[in-house]
Amino acid sequence: MAESDIIARVLASPQEVDANAWNGLLALQSHPTPFVRHEYLAALHESGSAVPKRGWTPRFMTLWEGDALIAACPLYLKAHSYGEYVFDWAWANAYEQHGVPYYPKATIAVPFTPVPGTRLMARDEESRTLLVQAVCQWCESQGVSSVHVLFASSDDVKTSSEEGLMLRHTVQFHWKNVAPTLGTGVSSLPPEGALAALGRPGAGSTAEDVPARYTSFDDFLASLAQDKRKKIRQERRRVAEAGVTFRWSRGADITTADWDFFYRCYERTYLEHGNPPYLTRDFFTRMAATLPEAWLLFIAERDGHPIASSLIALGDYGADGLVAYGRYWGALERVDCLHFEACYYQPLQWCIAHGAARFEGGAQGEHKMARALLPVQATSAHWIAHPAFAEAVDRFLERESQGVEGYLEELQGRSPFRQG
Repeated sequence: MAESDIIARVLASPQEVDANAWNGLLALQSHPTPFVRHEYLAALHESGSAVPKRGWTPRFMTLWEGDALIAACPLYLKAHSYGEYVFDWAWANAYEQHGVPYYPKATIAVPFTPVPGTRLMARDEESRTLLVQAVCQWCESQGVSSVHVLFASSDDVKTSSEEGLMLRHTVQFHWKNVAPTLGTGVSSLPPEGALAALGRPGAGSTAEDVPARYTSFDDFLASLAQDKRKKIRQERRRVAEAGVTFRWSRGADITTADWDFFYRCYERTYLEHGNPPYLTRDFFTRMAATLPEAWLLFIAERDGHPIASSLIALGDYGADGLVAYGRYWGALERVDCLHFEACYYQPLQWCIAHGAARFEGGAQGEHKMARALLPVQATSAHWIAHPAFAEAVDRFLERESQGVEGYLEELQGRSPFRQG
């Protein structure tokens, strides 16, 4: 295709693009997640959660060939760095000290959602390259200091790197529903699009060489080192002995009363840390109406009354399997080890029972390793308009990358699984 046939349009609202066109493009990507679906992004905007007055000004970049949407990304102009989970406060401070404005900056991201996945949706590699070029050219023309592609997929990373963006790495903790071969230690996630090889024949593998999935939570525990297995059992016992039981609901079975209770827990957790919640109650109302299948809710009860909840997002990728994402939790009463039960053990037990391929525990938290959530690398890409600052950031990222690499190596020597 000729570049002259491609038209770039910058949109001030996700509603300015057809939902079917957006979701259809997302379905073509190597690493789609429910968080980039049109329904999710529209709910963030319409609920007042990610809007200009909160520092999130949508400027979605779209590329069109005639009436066909061939590339797009959720682009926001930011007046701050909150809600991103890739921390650049030091960069902003350096700009300020030199009298150079850092804000507005541009992020290609899902607000408040540190989940790796496709950010640069494109029909093909050429379209993805044109999308990156269009974003950087537009931002330069608008006097925007920088572009940040957060929690990118491998396709996003490849194209961004080829276009000269600098890469930054962080560490997350994910659980895989694969009984490990003893002695293998910690492994990373499989290549994107290869989840079908986990627990089922296919993708060039045979039934003999495909790792088996866990058959039960006890089967999962049996794969762990004795001290980790003992600790988990002790923690679960404390919750049970406190008289706490759990129930779960998925999709349309989550009632309005359940959503109301969840939001009380969610809001309280944020307020206890001195901040208002990022997401409004209306956001979850819209999720229940437009994207119910993407949600799994656990509610803890004691003496017949709800006391805590955890909300899990779900993405069903057909042959690649079901993926669960730990998102939010909160409690109205304090019970020893309740957080671990609500946020890890109940979701993992559900994932095993329902054949989910993976549970992503989110950003940060070495304590997750003791629960068999293993370290994986997450990557973002960065374009800095100011040449001198770009050079300084490049040097910083080189040093930081060495530190992250060493950190991963250190973590990989602390496998929670049985050895030998």
